[in-house]
Amino acid sequence: MERRSRSERRWTSSADALDRVTEIVAAPLPQLLQRTSRALRVLVPHTAAAQLSEVSAYAPRQAAGTDSALAARITSAELGQLAVRVPVGTPWQGEAVLAGAPRAVLGIASSPPGKGGALLALTGLGAEPAAVSAEVLGIVQRVWDLVTAYTYQLHADAHPERTAVSRAAAAARATALAELAEAHGAALTGVLAALRAPALGDAAARATATELAVEALAVLRRAPYWNRELSEEPADDAFHRAARELRPLFRHHTARLVLRAPGSTRSVPSDTAHTARAAVRAATLALLEQDGLGRVHVGWWLEDGELRAAVRDDGPGRLRAGEAVTANVTERVAALGGTLHVDPVPDWGTTVTVTLPLVPAPQPPQHPTDVTPEGLHSLHPRELHVLEQVALGRRNREIAEALGVSESTVKFHVSNILAKLGVTTRGEAAALTRAWER
Repeated sequence: MERRSRSERRWTSSADALDRVTEIVAAPLPQLLQRTSRALRVLVPHTAAAQLSEVSAYAPRQAAGTDSALAARITSAELGQLAVRVPVGTPWQGEAVLAGAPRAVLGIASSPPGKGGALLALTGLGAEPAAVSAEVLGIVQRVWDLVTAYTYQLHADAHPERTAVSRAAAAARATALAELAEAHGAALTGVLAALRAPALGDAAARATATELAVEALAVLRRAPYWNRELSEEPADDAFHRAARELRPLFRHHTARLVLRAPGSTRSVPSDTAHTARAAVRAATLALLEQDGLGRVHVGWWLEDGELRAAVRDDGPGRLRAGEAVTANVTERVAALGGTLHVDPVPDWGTTVTVTLPLVPAPQPPQHPTDVTPEGLHSLHPRELHVLEQVALGRRNREIAEALGVSESTVKFHVSNILAKLGVTTRGEAAALTRAWER
């Protein structure tokens, strides 16, 4: 009888199952999905496996399998749609769109107590996939539960350097997703406004909605080419970007949009610009829900190290703070050390003002002796470059010229570095750096 390798054997005994699980958990993190797919292939023949996991902010979507081309085409959005259909702890079999086409899929979801979930999708099951037995489904579910719990443990014990990279990637991903969601939210609102406008006939409403949808698709197709590594935006450019997103909201509204740009080429941090745009958009949408509006004024000002964005209308003036902006926007403003104020004046209108610092607020200092070399791992790569320049005794202007950024950006990074290292002066940061290098 021909002897089969371990990867080809069936899960015929508890010893065989333990061997397979041991082989999976012995894999380094980047190979974990590939090992899992290979182990499960004898139970559920498939050519592609993909996962969507809240465990890793660094790489939430991964794919593996013998058909690498199919696996690579499976998107996070498709997995997100599938995740809604797959209950935690109960495998799901059916047809779902993966890699751009309807396919037979086996979905398995796991969520350890108190933690986020992880979805495993197996596809490429064949032209006429056989139904998987309840016994096999139980094994697959338990294996995925184990892999998910093990992955959580790996991330919990991650080296500080990997954690810093993961957090930086998560922040960049959150910013990009927020920007895309906000842009398309504005586009969809414009489409709905056109379809609901009583002044437009059916043909005109369809034409207008089509035009807005085409514009949104053009933005979506450009999205992969956006440079997500940019850390700053010129203030006027950031404002005009906000204005472009607001104009469709007024296309079929009786109120008039009045804009005031900051009139400055000074750069502002991207997260500050994103948050200001989100707050302005949320406030504008809330104000437009009122009756009797004639004008909505939107303006940005740069003064005293702050970006101030204000939205003011001439409506009834009875909008409460909780109605003017969403909780998500309020949290984003607070996370940057900013303030949000809603000032309604009955019969005169409502003003919503967001103030965001251009430099982060300092955190309570810790004693330098409490800081260890691990503190360096909390710094992003750009901050490490700035710290190297600070340790050489260079001033902000010299650092800006050396790194090819603006002086205000250098100030922003230096403030972050001092806060993360728990020191109050550049000299202390430089001294710690030199001490650690020894």
